[in-house]
Amino acid sequence: MKHTAPATCGQQHTGVVLMNMGGPEKRDDVRPFLFNLFSDRQIIRLGPRLLQKPLAWLIARKRAPKSSATYAKIGGGSPITAITRQQQQALQEALSMNGRFTVTTAMRYWYPFTDEAVGQLLDAGVDRVVALTLYPHYSKATTGSSINELRRQLAVAKPSLPLTEILFWPDQPDYIAALADLVEQGLQRFSGQAVDIVYSAHSLPVSFIEEGDPYVEHLQRTINALERLTGKPGKICYQSRSGPVQWLAPSTPEMIEDLAGQGCRAILMVPISFVSDHVETLYEIDIAYRSLAADKGIRLESTRGLNTHPRFIHGLKQLVLEHVQAA
Repeated sequence: MKHTAPATCGQQHTGVVLMNMGGPEKRDDVRPFLFNLFSDRQIIRLGPRLLQKPLAWLIARKRAPKSSATYAKIGGGSPITAITRQQQQALQEALSMNGRFTVTTAMRYWYPFTDEAVGQLLDAGVDRVVALTLYPHYSKATTGSSINELRRQLAVAKPSLPLTEILFWPDQPDYIAALADLVEQGLQRFSGQAVDIVYSAHSLPVSFIEEGDPYVEHLQRTINALERLTGKPGKICYQSRSGPVQWLAPSTPEMIEDLAGQGCRAILMVPISFVSDHVETLYEIDIAYRSLAADKGIRLESTRGLNTHPRFIHGLKQLVLEHVQAA
């Protein structure tokens, strides 16, 4: 049998930065994590710019006890950093046959921060950088904030370093195939029972969408591609609201209430905007929303995060290679 060598991307050394939110890993991390989050004016503007950090400090102090109690229910902290590190290693291994790559992680609101990722790439002597968001659907509050921070850090550290940006990929084929696999696995748990598929995404203020944020459009692209593959329709709702503004609707609790009123007895919830298991999946869906559904006589099961699903990692690899070769 004839074997062909894998395609490579020349002799250039490419740094890949996986961008994500991050999360507190232990109880003492919760308050400073919240402070970092609420200090970001791209997510929320807390009065005049000069008051942003003082107000963020007050909000973090007020919310920390409740948030700490929530994290205690899933083991004391968020697993998102550990899972992202696993994704980083899996992608590093997947790219190893295609050239010289160094993959790093840059979290926006907790360690490892963006400056650490940039420092690692400079120490490794990379010739170019690929920024790869781990948010499939673009929003200025997620990928937008992360890429702005990466641009800022690179401008300070080495402005001449070429930067390629992968800012959204809502219908990347391998990502969709991995989601479809998780949906099929989830449906098998119901042993043929009639099931409503519910896609739950992180909510955003409606004002973001009115100002041109493509988040909802990107979610719909994912859903359309997924349903073409599975042949099974679902309904979209939004979780994780906070603050007195108008949020995307319906909320996930509202969707559960509505389905209960329609006589639904089984829900497979697909956390469609999350690629890693963390507090929104492990607590909100698996504990809070499951309990709400059970109170209404509904069995609620959820698909796991994509985490290191082989097809998902292959999709990340393809994104990197396609953008590097096009650069």
